[in-house]
Amino acid sequence: GFEKSLDRLVTRNGAKFFGRDPHANSLQHKFIFFFHFQINNCCFTCFVLFLFNFSHLFSCQNVVWGPDRVIGHEVLNTFKSNLKNKFQCLYEGTATQGNPTLLNEIYTELYITESESGEISNEHEVRQIETQSRRAATEDTPIKCSDIFRPLPGQDKPIRTVLTKGVAGIGKTVSVKKFILDWAEGKENQDVQLIFPLPFREINLMKDKTLSLSDLLHFFFPETKEMDIFSDEYEVMFIFDGLDECRLSLDFQSDVRLCDVSESASVDVLLTNLIVGNLLPSALIWITSRPAAADLVPSECVHRVTEVRGFNDPQKEEYFRKRISDQSLADRIISHLKSSRSLFIMCHIPVFCWISAAVLEKMLSRAESGEIPKTLTQMYTHFLILQTNIKHEKDYEKSVTDEDMILKLGKLAYKQLEKGNVIFYEEDLRECGIDVTEASVYSGLCSQIFREELGLYQGKVFCFVHLSVQEHLAALYVHLSYKNNRSQFFSCLSSELSLFFTYNLSDVHQRAVDEALQSKNGHLDLFLRFLLGLSVNANQSILQRLMKQTRSSSDRNEKTVEYIKEKIRTINSTEKSINLFHCLNELGNHSLVEEVQHYLRSGRISEAKLSSSQWSAVAFVLLTSEKKQDKFRLKEFVGANKADLILQKLLPVIKESSKAE
Repeated sequence: GFEKSLDRLVTRNGAKFFGRDPHANSLQHKFIFFFHFQINNCCFTCFVLFLFNFSHLFSCQNVVWGPDRVIGHEVLNTFKSNLKNKFQCLYEGTATQGNPTLLNEIYTELYITESESGEISNEHEVRQIETQSRRAATEDTPIKCSDIFRPLPGQDKPIRTVLTKGVAGIGKTVSVKKFILDWAEGKENQDVQLIFPLPFREINLMKDKTLSLSDLLHFFFPETKEMDIFSDEYEVMFIFDGLDECRLSLDFQSDVRLCDVSESASVDVLLTNLIVGNLLPSALIWITSRPAAADLVPSECVHRVTEVRGFNDPQKEEYFRKRISDQSLADRIISHLKSSRSLFIMCHIPVFCWISAAVLEKMLSRAESGEIPKTLTQMYTHFLILQTNIKHEKDYEKSVTDEDMILKLGKLAYKQLEKGNVIFYEEDLRECGIDVTEASVYSGLCSQIFREELGLYQGKVFCFVHLSVQEHLAALYVHLSYKNNRSQFFSCLSSELSLFFTYNLSDVHQRAVDEALQSKNGHLDLFLRFLLGLSVNANQSILQRLMKQTRSSSDRNEKTVEYIKEKIRTINSTEKSINLFHCLNELGNHSLVEEVQHYLRSGRISEAKLSSSQWSAVAFVLLTSEKKQDKFRLKEFVGANKADLILQKLLPVIKESSKAE
């Protein structure tokens, strides 16, 4: 409303007028400043209209004022209309084809909170989601997406730069789209005159260019050539989505200082000077990033850090009820997901909700109860089958076999997973023997797995629909390459797979376990779960529908299970052992968990002398329980056991408890 716009106007510009006047925040002073601002920056008629209570006739939706020229209603409307057209739909295919869904129809409010800066986790993002799912909601103050630049009660400092972090697929980009759409439709943040969305995946395509900030904006937004957009009186916002996808060298320690929007420089220099505040110091900046890249921007340049937590439990159910028109079917899907704790936890990620809805809607409507997925590997393998079945309905499907497509995409997935990349360009594809034409065909055939996007720059950017899909395909590539061509496994594959050089599948698994445990950031954790899960007979039979040459597995997993149990006994990191329990779950082995559940149910666990691996199992059971640990009481566990061992093994549980005693 008008009062919020008035507050924002005074916050951004009032210091020039009031100086250090301690009464400057009074309503009377705000109105005095407003009159001064309007008389100096627009025609006197606007001031008179305000006195007659017709201020709505010259709100920022109709005219944008500036000292040198006026941005007319038509020009601004064209700008907003273009953004509305770009962001009003979500595509289930590529950016230029596919089935559009109106964002306003499907959008479910995400759980966003203010976060501490500098908290960079080295865990795999799925592990971070599992941790967040146990955090009590009362510990955090939720923030609506539209309010991320508004101070919370008790906060009075203006917010210029917001960094929003969140794991892959959690909803950062959709939040950006919703923010822009609400602004373009005149619903929210109308005190901002112009919003410039500049995704890093598109800026990357200009990394070798030298130009001014003015030229950069004119290139991406041609309408701005008719606007005087750099006046200090305008409220302008820049949105940089996907810092983790940035391939520019952002050097915030550089001595190169730019203050003139018409001065040319490399794109990375433009961005750092804009973020630091040398360029357009009054502009608002919103940056989104996955957690691992969030520290690329110095903390002193960021005034607020927020975190997208995805869906809380009620929002998960809301999503499925919106997504599935048959409400009885939606109830069955929700009930099934709740029956598997690991699947329901993953539903914090909106993309996983979408994958689950696609798979379960198809399967439950056909009453295929015997095949309903209960593990992550089963869910993703069914999703892959579902998408290749859709491919078969397309006209040109005969030109590309499932085997060729999956193996080539799998090779790309594996090589880029090793490099830590989630978006790819033409040179990345060529490294894997995929030409651009072939990639476009793959994207058209399997648009919900592999996407080709045309950005504002019209350069081609490729990505998998989600990091977890990339990890599943990478694991499938290793598994199938070994199974289908065991004798030539290493002569025909890339050198990156040499780490799996071995003679039988259990050795492949053991080497993969070792590699995952040695990873400092856990980037192979989910890949390992998928690789092990794919060896289970239930998943082997599913794969036979996809890869006709796949042999039924003659390898048994007993050696792998024993190897994992040995690792659980010997490793010191309880966090790493938690992922190994998830691996055992994918292999269908629950023996360690079942052993300790008996003691937990009896309430006499302190009397039992448990081994190191059993205490790790206790931690896993407590962390994956539906019941949140409000208070951790050490005495309930010690008894005949060593307190230091229990503290070491149950430390993750203690961290997630509200209180410990």
